[in-house]
Amino acid sequence: MTDVKHMKWWGWGLEGVGFHFEDKPEFAPFVKKAVGLDVSVPPVPPLSFDQLTVPPVRLSPSFEAELVAIVGEEAASTADEVRVVHTYGKSIRDLLRIRRNEIARVPDIVVYPGDEWEVQQIVDAAVAEGAVIIPFGGGSNIAGSLEPLVGETRSIVSLDLGRLNRVLAIDEYSGLARIQAGAQGPDIEEQLNAKGWTMGHFPDSFTHSTLGGWVATRSSGMQSDKYGDIADITRGLRMVRPGEIVELRPLPSTSTGPSVREMIIGSEGRLGVITEVTVQVHRQPEVREVQAYFFPTWKAGLAAMHEIAESDASPSITRVSDARESGFSLATRKASKGVSGAAQSVLMSVLKRRGWNLEEMCLSFIGYEGTASHVSYEKKLVGAIVKKHGGIGVGKGPGALYDQKKFDTPYLRDFLLDRGAAADVSETAAPWSKLQEVYDATRAAADAAYEALGVHGWIMCHLSHSYHSGACLYFTFAFVHGDDPIAQYEVVKQSIQQAFQDAGGTLSHHHGVGVEHAPWMEQDISVGGVKLMQGLFDSADPAGLFNPGKVLGPAQATPESVAALRAAAPRADVAEVPAP
Repeated sequence: MTDVKHMKWWGWGLEGVGFHFEDKPEFAPFVKKAVGLDVSVPPVPPLSFDQLTVPPVRLSPSFEAELVAIVGEEAASTADEVRVVHTYGKSIRDLLRIRRNEIARVPDIVVYPGDEWEVQQIVDAAVAEGAVIIPFGGGSNIAGSLEPLVGETRSIVSLDLGRLNRVLAIDEYSGLARIQAGAQGPDIEEQLNAKGWTMGHFPDSFTHSTLGGWVATRSSGMQSDKYGDIADITRGLRMVRPGEIVELRPLPSTSTGPSVREMIIGSEGRLGVITEVTVQVHRQPEVREVQAYFFPTWKAGLAAMHEIAESDASPSITRVSDARESGFSLATRKASKGVSGAAQSVLMSVLKRRGWNLEEMCLSFIGYEGTASHVSYEKKLVGAIVKKHGGIGVGKGPGALYDQKKFDTPYLRDFLLDRGAAADVSETAAPWSKLQEVYDATRAAADAAYEALGVHGWIMCHLSHSYHSGACLYFTFAFVHGDDPIAQYEVVKQSIQQAFQDAGGTLSHHHGVGVEHAPWMEQDISVGGVKLMQGLFDSADPAGLFNPGKVLGPAQATPESVAALRAAAPRADVAEVPAP
């Protein structure tokens, strides 16, 4: 088998890595207060793999042999565990179904192409067979963008791009890098850093997600304030379609009709298989630091972030947590001793003397990058704004800790699931003028959902990804579930998503649509917008073979549409599709 590595089948991240609270004395009391959960109760581990009921392979011997001939025996698998790993993403709904042995449909075969030409051959073979193709990167999606449709009777091919993980070339004069789509975040930064460059894209899923996945779901990263989100970073790309390749050159700007690049970004595999992306890269900064600040209230922090966005400062990170999330962050600290512990006590005493209500205090992280003089200049600008809004700087220590632990939070979901609690996230974006309304409406909707369910629930939020006209609000919610956790989860999730729409936000800022967010697409982009998008998908994939059901919801293909696609898309030969 290939050396492509993926996360464990039952949870986030790597086997043997998890969240521990024993060295965090404030964590257990915090969770007890927030959701009524006693974390000292012995955990109930997930099922063992041999307890799962895995649907059988639905694959003709001739088609299987054809795929194996393309990629080689070591790069194709029909093994149950490999197929299950490629079935779901990592949303709480995905993890609950796995733990409850609810696996209705899985891919029938997983193939690992070694280059673009093998991707082309796989796509053409699948189209000729009338088989479904689901591109797979790191498996980190939390919106249902990977799962096969329940009741799918056609063969399903999971096309894993993990072997396509190289930085192919860097145009140093232009600041552009050609990178294969299966490269995960650490692969990319390691190869770029070795030559003095960075892409600057660091989503929460960075350690386990891929460039192609970022493009396919319109990802944003923690430093998007400086580097832009993936739509800004992506300058060109290559995408395999039946019998052809779409190639978009990395031009700085064009006036060539509706943007095909924009059609592909966020398309979640509905239009083809992204194999290569040309991205903007930047020289590694001389100085990079994350400073921490406290604000007396959420409204003060929100107003400060707005003013920073309007100012001459251009931080790489602008993030402020509400009081609830600030309390959570402080509760996950390790015990402070000696000078550090004394300093924290002194700070809290000072804030109390200033009249702060520590229950309303909000923690903020702001990042700076560039030359030493540039960073110094920006810190002065931001410091003045923070002071104006009643905030106080507390130095680099908390910021350094945030920087070190920022990719570890998803492990907490597995910890809570082992103890009977569900935790997940929903994020949105809205204009500055509507952010407070979106925040208030979302909290109220979640609380109403908890009350209706009769559960002790929690919701907290931070602002991140600031823009000229608005920002992202990122909500985390949790509750101790009952015997039907998925039904309870859907009540809370749906209440939150509807609150976004009703208060003027979008259904998702950077997690994509998948199947979980599809019900809100008409509200989000209008009925006319959905018709345009459906027309694009129908035209590009009339048989519904490319990751069907994602973005706009499930739709069944007909035998007539399959026959039409087969006739219209003959297989390419080697001369027509050269390897890059």
